[in-house]
Amino acid sequence: MDAAYDLIWEYSYGAVTIDAICERAAVKKGSFYYFFESKSDLAITAIEAWWTKRQIIMLEIFRADSPPLERIRSYMDFISTHQIQSYEKKGYVPGCPLHALGAEICTQDQQIRSQLEGILDTITTFFAQAIGDAQALGQIEGAQTAQKARALMAYYAGVLTQARIRNNIESLRSLGSDSLDLLGAHPPAKSVPPLPSMPAEPRAQLVPSL
Repeated sequence: MDAAYDLIWEYSYGAVTIDAICERAAVKKGSFYYFFESKSDLAITAIEAWWTKRQIIMLEIFRADSPPLERIRSYMDFISTHQIQSYEKKGYVPGCPLHALGAEICTQDQQIRSQLEGILDTITTFFAQAIGDAQALGQIEGAQTAQKARALMAYYAGVLTQARIRNNIESLRSLGSDSLDLLGAHPPAKSVPPLPSMPAEPRAQLVPSL
C-alpha cells in the first residue's frame, strides 16, 4: 500500500502501472491479485490507510481545548513543513494527494471520487469547528461559518496545487499565517510583562555650607 500511495502521489494514478507498484513493493504480480482485484481497489485501500494516520494527527491538532486559531495555524504549519521537507528530500513539491488524485480521476472512478469527497468534507468540518469557536470568542468576525470553512479549504487546495505545478515552496512558507489572514482573524494579544521598575536614584546629600 505504501508503494502504491508513494507512486501515485509522485506521478499520477494513470501513469502508475501494477507492474511498477509490484516492483516498488518488491512483490510478485501474482501476490498483488491475491489481495486486490484491481489498481482501483489498491488505491482505495491505500487512501484509507493514509487517512487513518492523518486523522490521528488532526484529532490531536484540533483538540477542543486548544485555542481555535492555533488549531488552524498548527495544521497549516504541519502541512507546509511536510511539503517543504519532501521538496528538500526528493526535489519536488508533492502537493495534496487528495486533490491531485481527485482531479485526475473524478469522472473515471466513482468509488474513489466518493471516498475522496468524504475525506475532504471531514477536513472541512474540522476547519468549520475551529472557525466557529473562534467566532464565539470574537477572533473571527461575522457568521457564515460553513462558507468560511469551504473558502479555507479552497485556499489550502489552491496553494498546494500551485506549489506542485510550479515546484516552488515559497508560497508554502507562510501558509499558516496567510490562512488566518484570509479568515480575517484577530489573534488574541499576547500579554506583555510590565517593564521592571528602575531603582530610585539616591538623593544627593546636601553639604552644609561653611
